[in-house]
Amino acid sequence: MTILFSRVVSRISGTPKKTFFNCPQLCQALVFGTSCRSPTDSTPKDKVDPFSLVAHEMSLVSKRLRSSVVAKVPELASAAGYFFKEGVEGKRTCSVVLLLMATAVDIHRPESPFCCIGDTWTIELRRRQQLIAEITEMIHVASLIHDDVLDDADTRRGIGSLSFVVGNKLAVLAGDFLLFRALRTLASLKNTEVVSLLVTAIENLVTGETMQMAATIEQRCSMEYYMQKTYYKTASLISNSCKAIALLSGQTPGVAKLAFEYGKNLVCKFPKVILRDKKYVLSGTTYSGIILCIWPISL
Repeated sequence: MTILFSRVVSRISGTPKKTFFNCPQLCQALVFGTSCRSPTDSTPKDKVDPFSLVAHEMSLVSKRLRSSVVAKVPELASAAGYFFKEGVEGKRTCSVVLLLMATAVDIHRPESPFCCIGDTWTIELRRRQQLIAEITEMIHVASLIHDDVLDDADTRRGIGSLSFVVGNKLAVLAGDFLLFRALRTLASLKNTEVVSLLVTAIENLVTGETMQMAATIEQRCSMEYYMQKTYYKTASLISNSCKAIALLSGQTPGVAKLAFEYGKNLVCKFPKVILRDKKYVLSGTTYSGIILCIWPISL
């Protein structure tokens, strides 16, 4: 992953890949959990905390998300804003990755490589990139709400799932409302290529969920099928959003493609591996033991 992202930085700035670790911390932070090292020093330095680097922006994004789920019907507004309340917002990994990607691609924009922070265009660009983070978060939360309805889930993020609290009908409507609000915000960017990318991500979410529901026993045993489903259901949203961030910055198609590949591989190439001690049933006999569970990074 370090090599992949160094290719992004190298393509943008013309900096050789071997000097990647001399890039600003905001660039290094995109490689989650990686210790910072200088090219000549093999001793691990302090780890970069990617979340703290964009904490102020994340606070702004969270506030705008809470204010954007206003609806004429109070019950709908309350349901749509259920997972945007303080304390139940989740990890917001996707938004953090997108804001860090924005910083990386904005360092050397083709039009003006070294714009000052107070430049009007720089401020407007950053606001548009923050909108991508907000749009992506609304799409992501909408998909979680719909997933919980389909899975009959009781809990989400340590609290009762929305469908458990308000019922399936209102939960489905709340998820739909978030999707439509995300699309309305997306349209305000007036960029057809970016609109196409995010709409494709929504289509892929539905495709991935359907693949999971309709999978045969043979398909469930296929790693190729699993990875394709994982891309549609999880990786497509963040990869297309990363590409949208690069396109808004005015980057070349080649750099935009690298940003897409970064988002895709962040999810598909770095699965969580968790050992669980639980009971399971096989051929009518109950067993107890350690089960190895592997699935993609949760956003």
